[in-house]
Amino acid sequence: MKRLAGRPLLKLLESVPNFSEGRRPAVVDKIVAAARAVPGVRVLDVHSDQDHNRSVLSLLGQSSAVQEAVFQAISTATRLIDLREHSGEHPRVGATDVVPFIPIGDSTMDDAVSAARALGDRVVRELEIPVYFYEEAATGPERQNLENIRRKGFEELREAIEFDDSRIPDLGPRRLHPSAGAIVIGARGPLIAYNIYLDTDDVTVAKAIAKAVRHSGGGLRHVKALGIDIPARRQVQVSMNLTNYRRSAVYTVFEMVKAHAESHGVRITHSEVVGLIPLDALVDAARFYLRLHEFERDQILESKLMAE
Repeated sequence: MKRLAGRPLLKLLESVPNFSEGRRPAVVDKIVAAARAVPGVRVLDVHSDQDHNRSVLSLLGQSSAVQEAVFQAISTATRLIDLREHSGEHPRVGATDVVPFIPIGDSTMDDAVSAARALGDRVVRELEIPVYFYEEAATGPERQNLENIRRKGFEELREAIEFDDSRIPDLGPRRLHPSAGAIVIGARGPLIAYNIYLDTDDVTVAKAIAKAVRHSGGGLRHVKALGIDIPARRQVQVSMNLTNYRRSAVYTVFEMVKAHAESHGVRITHSEVVGLIPLDALVDAARFYLRLHEFERDQILESKLMAE
């Protein structure tokens, strides 16, 4: 490994591929095993949600190894997931739906973009699945926002890809893979996937709150949100992505959802983090809720031990 200023150069990438399967553990296990089998890649986390029928993996390693691990996971998902038989509350266009690359350590956003483009090229060549690029890897401003690509999901895109010029894929055939759909691949900074559950089964309430808190509805600048029905729990959920937790903090989001929920006469029952969350985001929440004065991260026991 190269060295810079006397220390190892940590050129790492994280990838967080999202798969349209959360109800068949055996299928998820095979996808994870395919990624884990690649030398040099660490599987940091696996999160499956039955209501969304979706699983999210967090992988870490050097660029070439992470690309290989993600490709093997995509290949496995393509064999085992058929979107024509899929149902779930979360929007999706592919068996492997979204694949972001995130620069870690000394890696740059350009490194993440290069990985996204290389993976997209291989997916098209070897699996014949159309690819869209988003966020920092987008080919134009209209493709930066994931929602502009995914819209109403697989069923709508299956028709639109062939006649709507705004839905032409960035790479690959102008038709969906019959069972695996399309894949959206990109590069971005760290993101927190955060869901809040409400004590009501009225999805119009969740949708109204989601609109109020997300940036496109006039809410917080770095929040994307959807209101989703969770019939199995007889609840609804405000499902969110926090794209910059330092400017739109987790506690700010929680308090804003809480206030809007109370205005509708409902309460928050609980919330959840999907995948991993930066420690600083939780430290910020601790400072806010506990009113900690001059509290520093190195006062956390585990942080102190790891620094020794």
